[in-house]
Amino acid sequence: MQVLRTVIVKQVLTETLKQSLLSSYQDKKSQLEKEYEQLRFELKKTERQQKGVGQQSTAFFQKEMKQRQQKIENINFQQSQLELLPLGSELKEKEMQTLADVKIGDRWEETEKTIVIKDGIVVEIR
Repeated sequence: MQVLRTVIVKQVLTETLKQSLLSSYQDKKSQLEKEYEQLRFELKKTERQQKGVGQQSTAFFQKEMKQRQQKIENINFQQSQLELLPLGSELKEKEMQTLADVKIGDRWEETEKTIVIKDGIVVEIR
């Protein structure tokens, strides 16, 4: 019988992966900073046009700006944590569903649960 089973995919931290992740974080951070500045500009523009924007409009812009700031802080934290990790550490990338063959007498705990990838190549299935 075949059943769906959740499998965890992990990446081994290499210098290449580390640089790729740092670059990705920097790109996301730059995009969020641009969005933040655009929201700030839109808020100022709306305030000038409406001479004292209503509370609802101001609250919306401030909420959106705060969300961007929190995401930027989160990315900064992720970058700092990545810098601390030694090469060879395993990072959880994602979870996937896979088909697993199950027969009477099989141990459920012993079926494959983790796939380890290093530089885009599967190196281990646990």
